[in-house]
Amino acid sequence: MLSVQGLACARGGLPLLEGVSFALQAGQALVLRGPNGCGKTTLLRTVAGLQPALAGEVSASTDSIAYAAHADGIKGTLSVRENLEFWAAIYGTRGIGAALEQMNLRALADRAAQNLSAGQKRRLGLARLIVTGRPLWVLDEPTVSLDAASVALFGAVVRAHLAQGGMALMATHIDLGLPEAAILDLTPYKARLPEPGAGGFDEAFL
Repeated sequence: MLSVQGLACARGGLPLLEGVSFALQAGQALVLRGPNGCGKTTLLRTVAGLQPALAGEVSASTDSIAYAAHADGIKGTLSVRENLEFWAAIYGTRGIGAALEQMNLRALADRAAQNLSAGQKRRLGLARLIVTGRPLWVLDEPTVSLDAASVALFGAVVRAHLAQGGMALMATHIDLGLPEAAILDLTPYKARLPEPGAGGFDEAFL
């Protein structure tokens, strides 16, 4: 289970969100919405443990979270197969066949990642989620660079993950075919700006 209570977070020393609360249980998905710059990415990074919260609490084991953002997290000189085998070894899981199959990468398995198209690299980066074996997927605009067919493919992967008791927290404007997913608009949680000269945590280095 993921529980977020009274979360406040900032980016570059500027408070963005405050008072955010929600919970996810097995089989559930939550989609974050809001205008550009409202704090969706910052909230996801905070939940994933990549930056500290200003206030509030995130209750989830960091060992349960697989995070995917704009970087694909792949090594160009390794093949598709070798990239997935590397991540499987890191996470202590076995077998990459399901990841190759579900993200339509089997025909590309022996191709160097540096020779993939942008969309193929994105599919490889997302296939990493499958080999982690982790139940909570935290996803920041996961469908960037994907064509319509690949978006549908990834939507099916997320649905299968949920059906197996997984969870997904996502920032996306794309319909992934998840009618059961709840929507959280972050607009009402916009933080009040601090008074001039007020102190506070400066996370510009993050």
